[in-house]
Amino acid sequence: MTAASIRKQVDDYLPLLSAKQQVLILEMMKSMLNLDTGAECISRKQYNDELNEAAARVNEGDYVSHAEAIIKLKGK
Repeated sequence: MTAASIRKQVDDYLPLLSAKQQVLILEMMKSMLNLDTGAECISRKQYNDELNEAAARVNEGDYVSHAEAIIKLKGK
């Protein structure tokens, strides 16, 4: 899809939304442009190391099941 065709579709669909929906779309676009520029990227090696460490913890049984997480979130 080209930038021009995307722009045309946005122009076509935007008026179909309510004013509240338009505000939500605008805020979403603004937040996408305000990404955290201070965040540092990690290397591929560090990323893979962290994934391997997480997988090892899961294999050792060091995790919280979905059901347990729901209970904890509900505060029970």
